Amino acid sequence: MTEIRSKALVALGGNLPIGEQSVVHSLIGAIAQLCESRTRLLAVSRFYQTPCFPAGAGPDYVNAVIAVETDLDPRTLLERLHEIEADFARRRTQRWGMRTLDLDLLAYGNLIHPDQATFERWKDLPLEQQMRDAPGQMLLPHPRMQDRGFVLVPLADIAPDWRHPILDRTVRQMRDALPKTDLSEISPI
Repeated sequence: MTEIRSKALVALGGNLPIGEQSVVHSLIGAIAQLCESRTRLLAVSRFYQTPCFPAGAGPDYVNAVIAVETDLDPRTLLERLHEIEADFARRRTQRWGMRTLDLDLLAYGNLIHPDQATFERWKDLPLEQQMRDAPGQMLLPHPRMQDRGFVLVPLADIAPDWRHPILDRTVRQMRDALPKTDLSEISPI
């Protein structure tokens, strides 16, 4: 019997080293660990230095995006990403706080989960509420990827023509719609 494999997009980031291990080494280690989990690496973006948000809240981040093929279902893949974060000393104590590793499942094929109305509600959440509230369920595609240069710039390296299943815009179009000042602060390492 042939296993069903799906493509997924995963954002990686961090701004705190683990002891003597740099953030870049943590990201590389996380990619390697994910590929031990019935997951095959298809593409890796360049690594980028991006400003901490909000400005001045900590060291700059290192961000990247990978494309993978997996036979893990989306919920199991997300659980695996959380396990890897924990292996790299990630503690979920503050929303949008500094972290050793952050792995976000951006998209799983063209799956919309749980539904478009829930996606729209989280997409349109005011910034103050975004900083305070976290969804209690898996949301796909990621509801704010279209607003984040630190996601779209590396994603454009590997999947510029991927089309958002709800917004019906490519990665390139979403990236190019961002303010130029946001994009100018993101630089390859």
